[in-house]
Amino acid sequence: MLPRVILHNAVSLDGKTDGFPIDLEQYYELVSTWKEDATLAGSDTFLSAASEAPPEDESALLPPKVDPNDRRPILAVPDSRGRIRTWHYLRSLPYWRGFVALCSKSTPQEHLRYLKERHIDIIIAGEDHVDLRVAMLELYGRYGVKVVRVDAGGTLNGLLLSQGLVNELSLLVYPSLAGGKGRGGIFIAPGQLAAAHSSEGSIEAISLKLMAAEKLKGDVIWLRYEIEAKQKPREEI
Repeated sequence: MLPRVILHNAVSLDGKTDGFPIDLEQYYELVSTWKEDATLAGSDTFLSAASEAPPEDESALLPPKVDPNDRRPILAVPDSRGRIRTWHYLRSLPYWRGFVALCSKSTPQEHLRYLKERHIDIIIAGEDHVDLRVAMLELYGRYGVKVVRVDAGGTLNGLLLSQGLVNELSLLVYPSLAGGKGRGGIFIAPGQLAAAHSSEGSIEAISLKLMAAEKLKGDVIWLRYEIEAKQKPREEI
């Protein structure tokens, strides 16, 4: 069975995910709405923050203490190329109780050994890239994950949406116009640019149904939508 997947993002009024001030406390206060069992985050998020990680020491090789009463979510990160090397730092943060690297059959064996030595769980899903549908099924089957909150940018969001894996879209719309300062959007469709210039047709829009709209402090509007899109062909990352 697939878990329920929620995309939670903050955007400017012109649809950018950066280039404007965000109230992070407000943003993460809303996370408890879903009582997530797992956080799915893009690898680029942690690669960009790698400079914050301290050097690894021998404590990284110690098995983690398991508390059966710990209700924090687990963190899952797609990383078929084996680029994330800051798991010791992520384990030191108070947000998650466990960690899973989503890999593929093409992930270097050296990196898989690195993960095992550091007691980071591994899910192998897909051939050359991570098959997100298979990974979601495994998260449900192996860990009992029923709710996943996605904390990512447009690429991972786009892959999840294009495969029909998303159930809910949560948007905090800020009263700002990022303009040229903002680069990213919440949804980058796989093959979007090629399809847009193809004579074979345009990309089918994803239909949404408004669930709730609420005005928060700072004139921020919180919108929640149910996804009504049909399932798309499988894509991998």
